[in-house]
Amino acid sequence: MDFEREYDFHMLKNVAEDLVIQELEQQLNALDTEICRCNECVVDMAAMALNSVTPLYRFSLMGQLYAAQAKYEQSYADSVQKAVEQAILKVSSNPGHD
Repeated sequence: MDFEREYDFHMLKNVAEDLVIQELEQQLNALDTEICRCNECVVDMAAMALNSVTPLYRFSLMGQLYAAQAKYEQSYADSVQKAVEQAILKVSSNPGHD
């Protein structure tokens, strides 16, 4: 596509993805119960959690600074933690596979 060749989209990043993945890893490692950790279930958990949190897209240096500040706010961290908890519960009780 000409549009994508004309503009530099490869630096566009949703910082929330990193935060959700880190939180998902921590919560899954802390669980004592058996939960399916196949690729499909874990990625479903991440996608579900990401759909529940405010995105933190960045591209420029100012965007990086904004995203860095937002990710350290307690209210944002709390929303990520809660979204991941809910995603784990939902996917583990209704896995997308047999």
